[in-house]
Amino acid sequence: MIKTRHSAQGLLFGVEMTIPGTSGGSGHDVARQSDLAETLLSRTLIEAVPDAIVAVNHEGVILQVNSQTENLFGYIREELIGQRIETLVPDQQREQHRHHFARFTGQPKTRRMGAGLELKGRRRDGSEFPVEISLSPVQTAGGMMVLSAIRDVTDRKRIEDELVRANEELGRRKDRQLWEYQNRLALVVDSSHDAIIAKNLDGVITNWNKGAERIYGYKAEEVIGRPIALLAPADRRDEIVNIINDIRAGRQVEHFETVRITKDGKHLNVSISVSPIREEGGEIVGASTIARDVTAQKKAEDQLRQAQKMEAVGRLAGGVAHDFNNILGIITSCTELLRPKMGDDALTAELAGYIRDACKRGATLTRQLLAFSRKQPVQARVLELNERMQDVCKLLRPLMGDDVSVVFIPRSPSAFVEVDPGQLDQIVLNLAVNARDAMPQGGKFVMETDTADFDEAFVREHPPMKAGRYVMIAVSDNGIGMDEATRSRIFEPFFTTKEVGKGTGLGLATVYGIVKQSGGHIWVYSELGHGTSFKVFLPCADEKAGMARAVEEEMAFPRGEGITVLLVEDDQIMRRLTRRMLEEQGYSVVDAENGKAALQEAATYSGVIDLVLTDVVMPGVSGPELVLHLMKSHPETKFVYMSGYTGELVADHGLREDVPLLEKPFTRTALLTTIQTVLRER
Repeated sequence: MIKTRHSAQGLLFGVEMTIPGTSGGSGHDVARQSDLAETLLSRTLIEAVPDAIVAVNHEGVILQVNSQTENLFGYIREELIGQRIETLVPDQQREQHRHHFARFTGQPKTRRMGAGLELKGRRRDGSEFPVEISLSPVQTAGGMMVLSAIRDVTDRKRIEDELVRANEELGRRKDRQLWEYQNRLALVVDSSHDAIIAKNLDGVITNWNKGAERIYGYKAEEVIGRPIALLAPADRRDEIVNIINDIRAGRQVEHFETVRITKDGKHLNVSISVSPIREEGGEIVGASTIARDVTAQKKAEDQLRQAQKMEAVGRLAGGVAHDFNNILGIITSCTELLRPKMGDDALTAELAGYIRDACKRGATLTRQLLAFSRKQPVQARVLELNERMQDVCKLLRPLMGDDVSVVFIPRSPSAFVEVDPGQLDQIVLNLAVNARDAMPQGGKFVMETDTADFDEAFVREHPPMKAGRYVMIAVSDNGIGMDEATRSRIFEPFFTTKEVGKGTGLGLATVYGIVKQSGGHIWVYSELGHGTSFKVFLPCADEKAGMARAVEEEMAFPRGEGITVLLVEDDQIMRRLTRRMLEEQGYSVVDAENGKAALQEAATYSGVIDLVLTDVVMPGVSGPELVLHLMKSHPETKFVYMSGYTGELVADHGLREDVPLLEKPFTRTALLTTIQTVLRER
């Protein structure tokens, strides 16, 4: 039973994010894309990228920017969001940019990632400077999003201009002044942050600047005289041959994205431009390469695609959950209605109990499927932790496998906590999955619960904890453990030690977010070869547990004689079963199959409608729309939402925060308790 419905918020990667309450249309798609862009662009990795990163939709409207964009162009973030990307381009080059952008977005099969364009950028004060723009597409539910990386190439252009002037001087002068000029040019080349490398037509390195040393890790004396192929992975050696053949033919290679290897074996994503080097008579004698490290940018693009993929999975799961929870609701309602009719038949009662328990597990699994997105409404309840963890253990044993021993040790007789039950399950399940992966040959998984009192002296040494009583959940394994470098990053979004395709890097980030959202704290202890232990501390709710028991004893579900409920449910079976449960408690029920029919019933009903119990998602007039209409025409009426949706699709329908939400499948107790709570407020 949901006593209150909190704002449609969730915790994604430990950062609170509000989901817009708009519905449908292109504005909704833009808002969704903007949220997705903000979720990514606010992360540490994107802010660490040295380039300006601008996310735009398929129409060229800016959705989000990073702080480097603000620094480079002189705008604040709010001034740019909602503007067209051409705002950052001088008037005389906007048409060229539009043509390039349209060609990029209009040829999804032929465009390549990071297609580059050199233009001028325009700052807020009107000043212009040379930039290089790389575009990468990201497909979202609302259409294609384009991630634009913008780099100030003022220094590179200065170097190129110096090279041109040097070549001109070489054709005319051979004196000391030219020698000094060449030395000055070498200093300019060495000051570049990009790698600038010269090689002959055999691919042998002849010059190597400080930027190349910084990016690749080799000093000049280590690589000059060696083949440029030492920087290429084995499967990309043919690229070197093809590039040199292009140079021999007098062709330039611009903005070519590839992978190169550093001295310590690390793989980098680089964007390279290669130009021929000519002698005085015009003969091509070598090639000049300018390379920049775009690894951080590529990671940003991959993360945005991953976030979009998970958003799509969450939306799909939400749709499945609605129908699945309706089915579970029908089964649950049937068992509730059969209970009083079973008499003393112990076997029938036992079997009905199994059915109810199976329905509860099914509903829990649905919430767990959605929990990674942190987009379902928060449904905090006072729980007895030991009882809940015993139920979770039943799910853990088949998950962990036969080669892992699962042990549960409750170290305190009772421990009450106020938390969303699905979120609590998700904490333990995510930690269990990580523990299972850390024990490939099997092992021991131990879960413990206890209480702890932290005084002022303790919390001063462990900020941001507050003094008080906490309940503890400790999850430990005797697996491979972690080193300090891994341990320091485990709660970062998208960080994973698993191979590509085997992990999203979101499990522990989600755990961290849930714990923080619940007012708790999490610590991890681990050493290589000695296993790992996570300790989660959540505020103790013993006092609230006593209050909850008192309220439950006080509410003995009085009869509903004299109270009329307007029941609005588009599923016929669910409507009939809910009506029967209400009528058996003495309520008068007027039912309607959809929102439009409910408005007609409300307009023609001669009596007083005390409460409206309505589904959220219905064809035609939705539940929230129905509530808005009836609040105006029936100001004394109370309202309760009910829905099988537990994810973002509920939040998108604009539910009022002052109207409680009853989640399907619900029991007779949950239904009557919710209605009594709302009617008592009147």
